[in-house]
Amino acid sequence: MLMMMLGAVQLGAAAACVVVLVPMGMAGWHLSRNKMLFFSGALFISLAICVHLTPYFPSVPDFVTSVSSAVVFDHRSSCINLVNEISWEVKPNASFHHFNNTHNSSSIADFYDKRWDWSDSYKLKACEFTKLSKSDASDLLNGSWVVIAGDSQARLFTLSLLNLILGPQSQRMDSVRADLFKRHSDYSVLVNETGMKLDFIWAPYVMNLTNLVMNFKTQKNCPDVMIMGAGLWHMLHFTNASDYDLHLHILKTQVVSLLPFSTELAMNEPVTGSVPIKSSHLFWLGMPVLINGMLNTEEKRAKMNDAMWHAYDKALGDSKLLRQTGGPLFLLDFQSLTWNCGPHCTSDGMHYDGAIYEAA
Repeated sequence: MLMMMLGAVQLGAAAACVVVLVPMGMAGWHLSRNKMLFFSGALFISLAICVHLTPYFPSVPDFVTSVSSAVVFDHRSSCINLVNEISWEVKPNASFHHFNNTHNSSSIADFYDKRWDWSDSYKLKACEFTKLSKSDASDLLNGSWVVIAGDSQARLFTLSLLNLILGPQSQRMDSVRADLFKRHSDYSVLVNETGMKLDFIWAPYVMNLTNLVMNFKTQKNCPDVMIMGAGLWHMLHFTNASDYDLHLHILKTQVVSLLPFSTELAMNEPVTGSVPIKSSHLFWLGMPVLINGMLNTEEKRAKMNDAMWHAYDKALGDSKLLRQTGGPLFLLDFQSLTWNCGPHCTSDGMHYDGAIYEAA
């Protein structure tokens, strides 16, 4: 639109030069001997130029609104792409020296305090990102149905979200931890204060996630917020990135068919002939960095090596499942979160400190 406006202005300026400036310039040369006549001629020329150019300009308010809208759109788009860029401050806490002296069996991660914030750059400051408080999260998720599906990473994420909603000092969190971490089980909770319903679905393989999405499609009922992620179990038990890639493509097809918008264009516009259901906020939990030397079994160290991790990560990118590559799910980038926090934030090279999931 701006290019069209500039073209119109240039065309108007050219017309003014031909129609007004040339003859008036000649007349002005003759009138220059009389100052009064000269300034009168100059005023007339200025008014003539305005008359000729006015039709090519939209109204000033419309022009300002158009430009402002374009700037806001670009600003929001770029900010979404920057939201994963955070940095960590990791320092030994008061118990660190005791840990060094006694060499007890506690995890080294317990002896470091971790603080995170968005990276210090001009672009990120312009985005004005803010950490969510309990009241913020409660307002945003008020009356919502939240589904979190995946492996142990998703379970830890669920714990962190409930800790934010209920408060870390809540007596209810003790029972939440006990029930949520029953081995390989589902978990549901209703937060009466906000009306938020949360379902955790144990789904360690992408095939499990695909079946879950198909069930939502059959029931014509979709959660308001859906967070999913799987890959570590497949890496350990199948160790086949090509098979993982195939299952990701199948999952993407099912998610796209479930939702009433075209993900290829990243637009919330209804697709012709689609079922008129509500649109969900969709997120993918990326795989964390695996610190091979800290993995707690020989099988894990052999199969979950750096080369295999990168092959699985490439399969995720190639699947076009993520919003960042034109797909339906926005990536919560556990790779960058865990890489920046480092080995002081994990006890076994795979499961990380609660601060990681808080940031996510």
